[in-house]
Amino acid sequence: MFISAQFDSGNIDVIEAQEADNIRLAIRKDHQSDFYQWFHFRLYGEAGVEHVMTIENAGDAAYPTGWQEYAALASYDRETWFRVPTEYNGKQLVIRHIPEQECVFYAYFIPYSYERHMDLVHWAQQSMDCRHELLGQTLDGRDMNLLVIGEEDDSKRKIWVTARQHPGESMAEWLVEGLLQRLLDDEDGVARKLLQQNVFYVVPNMNPDGSVRGHLRTNAVGTNLNREWAQPSMEKSPEVFLVLNKMQQTGVDMFLDVHGDEGLPYNFVAGCEGIPSYDERHQQLEDTFRNALQSITPEFQSEYGYDRDEPGQANMTVACAAIGERFKCLSYTLEMPFKDNANLPDADFGWSVARCKRLGEDCLTAIYAVADKLR
Repeated sequence: MFISAQFDSGNIDVIEAQEADNIRLAIRKDHQSDFYQWFHFRLYGEAGVEHVMTIENAGDAAYPTGWQEYAALASYDRETWFRVPTEYNGKQLVIRHIPEQECVFYAYFIPYSYERHMDLVHWAQQSMDCRHELLGQTLDGRDMNLLVIGEEDDSKRKIWVTARQHPGESMAEWLVEGLLQRLLDDEDGVARKLLQQNVFYVVPNMNPDGSVRGHLRTNAVGTNLNREWAQPSMEKSPEVFLVLNKMQQTGVDMFLDVHGDEGLPYNFVAGCEGIPSYDERHQQLEDTFRNALQSITPEFQSEYGYDRDEPGQANMTVACAAIGERFKCLSYTLEMPFKDNANLPDADFGWSVARCKRLGEDCLTAIYAVADKLR
């Protein structure tokens, strides 16, 4: 028996792995940070034998309530991921699984590899409607990739979509993949109509270093990028610095920042009602987008979510608030679950790749509903 995490987005430390029914593990912290919760490892074991894997430091993870009613994911081929029996006792996360094959992967959520990220970027730029722009490099020397979709013109509305500021929230890039596939479909009427009067600026992965390193929430030097939007720097947060610099060049009429939430088993949005300039126009734009998405798909809801900020009390270092205030635009954080959508549970797969991608497609219809009102 052997356990490995020496690959893209791998994260686990082995304490003991001598007996299949007593495998003791620990999740590594993000580099130069106390955040941890993402795990991704490969087990070589005996097929047909139950393996009991205990993550001993789960109770001290960044969001321990996220383990409640959570089920880990497993895959034999890294394409099909399914849920396996998982228990949380308040301190330890215990995964029980009888592998059908000798080698199996386990992960906190379905990984989105850096190789797939590059494939997505280069697939997208094959479209006549898409142009790739290199914004610069990260601290580990990886590329910050921007996809510009639509013919740029000052008269057109500028719609920005960013994903995966927190690298462990891989569902965000799966959503963007679905959004891009629809937006670049020249036989899709919604996409064609949107691109007549709008230009999309899409950053599929805001945190490639953290993604490859197997981090939950931070970049290569332990910076939480979604707390850097007030004063980003090339030393601590080049990812935000480069994107914000480009936003200032293009302007922003709508901003959608895509995330995943460890605890809440729902899809929901969080707005910028706490920013100083929030007004009736802001609220109407938010209501239009939110109501449209809720009418399109039962995967989205507005009953459960974050507490609304009091007027003037927004955290202005967070992307949604910072961009909403700076550009006086519709600005939303979109959250998805690590667990499942409790309103539409799927015991076998939970919240899955297919559902992420379809929600991305549906987001385009909601953007279509609000686009003409953005200016």
